[in-house]
Amino acid sequence: IANVVVLSITRELGPVLAGLMVAGRVSAAIAAEIGTMRVTEQIDALTTLSTNPMKYLVAPRLIAGLLMFPLLVLVADVIGVFGGYMVAVHKLGFNAANYLQRTWDFLRAEDVNSGLVKAAVFGIIVTLMGCYHGYNSKGGAEGVGAATTNAVVSSCILILSFDYVLTEMFFSK
Repeated sequence: IANVVVLSITRELGPVLAGLMVAGRVSAAIAAEIGTMRVTEQIDALTTLSTNPMKYLVAPRLIAGLLMFPLLVLVADVIGVFGGYMVAVHKLGFNAANYLQRTWDFLRAEDVNSGLVKAAVFGIIVTLMGCYHGYNSKGGAEGVGAATTNAVVSSCILILSFDYVLTEMFFSK
């Protein structure tokens, strides 16, 4: 059981589930914020003030997504593996020392690193989709609402698609 928990959490479940959960919250928030700025002409005001909206609005969000998603996935991995330990030891009656030893034996840096790389890619995807759909929204409140929906849907689809591609890159032999 320990090997299945460690492999599934670090390779797939940690990055993908964290990415999908955060995509719903973060890409919608970014799209709504930037979309509202677009329809209220605040982005045009930034341009008038000789401020590059991409550098001012998009770049900080991209950097935050790139740096924070891997940390979030690392936390998700630890919690997921600990949850597997709790179920195996306290509900299924496994020997705690044996379970921990098997977990440590199957934990590989390659698996953790692949999950962290996926997380960085997912962070870029989520923030880019939020920024893109928010920046290109038009039509008032309805347009902002559509932009938030489009940002979440496109983020989720791209996360699942890139997960497949990255898994093939990392683990195909």
